[in-house]
Amino acid sequence: MTRKELGVLLLLAALCVIVAIASPQFLSVTNVQNVARLVGTYGMFSIGVGIVIITGGIDLSVGSICALLGVLLSMMLVEWGWPAAVALAAVIALGACLGAAHGLLVARLRLQPFIVTLCGLLLYRGAARYIAEDSTKGFGTGQGFEWVRTLASGNVGGVPMPFVLLCVVAGLAWVLLHRSVFGRHLFAIGHNAEAARYSGVNTRAVITWAYILSGILAAFSAIVIAFYTNSISPASHGNFYELYAIAAAVVGGCSLRGGEGSVVGIVMGAALLQVLRNLVNLLDIPGSLDFAVMGAVILIGATADQLFGRRLRRDDE
Repeated sequence: MTRKELGVLLLLAALCVIVAIASPQFLSVTNVQNVARLVGTYGMFSIGVGIVIITGGIDLSVGSICALLGVLLSMMLVEWGWPAAVALAAVIALGACLGAAHGLLVARLRLQPFIVTLCGLLLYRGAARYIAEDSTKGFGTGQGFEWVRTLASGNVGGVPMPFVLLCVVAGLAWVLLHRSVFGRHLFAIGHNAEAARYSGVNTRAVITWAYILSGILAAFSAIVIAFYTNSISPASHGNFYELYAIAAAVVGGCSLRGGEGSVVGIVMGAALLQVLRNLVNLLDIPGSLDFAVMGAVILIGATADQLFGRRLRRDDE
């Protein structure tokens, strides 16, 4: 465990103790399950965004992707009568295609990731509202696809399924990032893309695949979130999810300059944010402060990253 990860772990543990003292309800079984469910849900797409950040990019579109895919999933199952397995496969494939489009625009046309994914944020939100005709979609009783609801929002031995799915995704992502050639190429591109290219790394393919992975994980999250809420309002569903993902990655040790980060850190960052949100709810603090807390977390994380990076550069000199 790196010093950054250890620091995040200690901060998370300290925060849990503080919240438990401030509100004993924090340790209730129901509340712990709710927090675990949210950590699992937000953690999955945060890992995808973190992978992109490691390459030196950014993905601002995950919230709108969740809205668009949630609307389409509801319509596939309820209105169009698609088989559940086909609908799930279509949603995941569409998430991968959207990620591939981002990656190709960034890697092939050399457009700025911020601009590409910001346009995606606007396009997918508009498409979701148009397709749904600005009406709220849902799954009703879920008749005919109960197994999908159970897979997305059920429990395994008292552990919420989203948290179980997060553990599986995090395990696979850890192997991919920290025990594979592809992972080494991701970090190399984040450190210095030109040097990586001259070293023989196919930077365009690696960057494209980073965005594809982000799109796939956003699709998984879209499925889980849609069934968890059972109500998809295209105008507001998934709002600000991209900021939660960026905050989780930054707090978890990902550098916005690229080339740094870990799956364990991202997961702990997502957990830290959800514990903070839970603190706001338990202490009856106005919910509008959620965004203030998130903004402060991103600012503190970015400041710490800048100071830490400056110190490393000074040591190298």
